Amino acid sequence: MLIKTLPVGDLETNCYVVTNENTLESVVIDPGDESNTILDYLESNHLTCKAIFLTHGHYDHVGAVEAVQEETGATVYMNAKDDAKNMHSFHFPFTLPENGLTYDDGDVVTVAGIDFSILSTPGHTPGSVVICAEDALFTGDTLFRGSCGRTDLDGGSMEEMLLSLKKICSLEGDYEVYPGHMDSSSLIRERSFNYYCRAAMQR
Repeated sequence: MLIKTLPVGDLETNCYVVTNENTLESVVIDPGDESNTILDYLESNHLTCKAIFLTHGHYDHVGAVEAVQEETGATVYMNAKDDAKNMHSFHFPFTLPENGLTYDDGDVVTVAGIDFSILSTPGHTPGSVVICAEDALFTGDTLFRGSCGRTDLDGGSMEEMLLSLKKICSLEGDYEVYPGHMDSSSLIRERSFNYYCRAAMQR
């Protein structure tokens, strides 16, 4: 499994392209902006995008969804709680297309020969999810290196955030952490040094 990080947009949202190196089939996670950057990477590496996964519905994570989906025909997945039909806010501009699919806690979606496990992690938004593939956690704006996502926007909750961080930190073993912004980390590091994770684990 190959993971490519593409920081896109004014907020440098991390868009991830997860590829099965044997089949060259890929999943794009959080195409927030700069559809040309994402599509150029897919084309130049001869990759076939099979699905688009969203960690949550904020505008900086969904801005290029429609363009990438239109060009590739990929199926779009998100948690229904962050669909614009259910969250009437500037921060939630994306409505899941009619052929899109929803996922929720405990679901396993197999795409491109890779199993993606879904963890519901509200706190930043009601429909935030963490996506687990092999030893990688794509944490969106729930867990950052040394911090966590803000909870003061529509649908945010610090109480739910701490419960979600406890849930993530309770996973067995170690994982690479690929957040929605800034640098990657490891779950062992965040359990040890992240103030919010340490506070969550003491609850």
